[in-house]
Amino acid sequence: MNIGVLCIQGAFAEHITIFKTLGINCTELRKKSDITDLDGLVLPGGESTVQGKLLQELDMLEPLKEKIINGLPVFATCAGLILLSEELTNDKNVYFGTLPICTRRNAYGRQIDSFCKTTDFKGIGSFSATFIRAPYIEKTGNGVEILAKTDGKITAVKYRNQLGLAFHPELGNDFRIHKYFIDIINENTRNNIHY
Repeated sequence: MNIGVLCIQGAFAEHITIFKTLGINCTELRKKSDITDLDGLVLPGGESTVQGKLLQELDMLEPLKEKIINGLPVFATCAGLILLSEELTNDKNVYFGTLPICTRRNAYGRQIDSFCKTTDFKGIGSFSATFIRAPYIEKTGNGVEILAKTDGKITAVKYRNQLGLAFHPELGNDFRIHKYFIDIINENTRNNIHY
């Protein structure tokens, strides 16, 4: 198994550390030519506007979008969720636009307003979630499964091959959500699909 982790900006190193701890090979995606032979993709937290701009400048946006549309499993956290969103309530930009949700950027305020909160994650149970300048999902489209709500706000969803979280599961020692993503990839791999 080989998971590509977008490494152009943000909290990518923590995801790589977790997957390596779980015995999974990771490819650091820094340029277009790195996008090959992937079983999964991680879009990490960070600054979504910067990531979106760099994805376009590096000519990585369209090749990755095509893979996602064709079924490549993708795990997006915080800024990554914003990149996947079909619509943003407080930003005119749309990046991948493959996940039929409407998301609010920086919904909880600035960095100083960061917090941890226990949330119930469907299929996993109680999970301590870290929110840093986090978005939340205001509405979901057809076929989107809500996996977690935090204080009544939607903070995790699954749609086909796409797993989107408003929080940072990589900041801690609980690897269950990363294992959940590995299970999604394994299900995909059983169908002999490689990207």
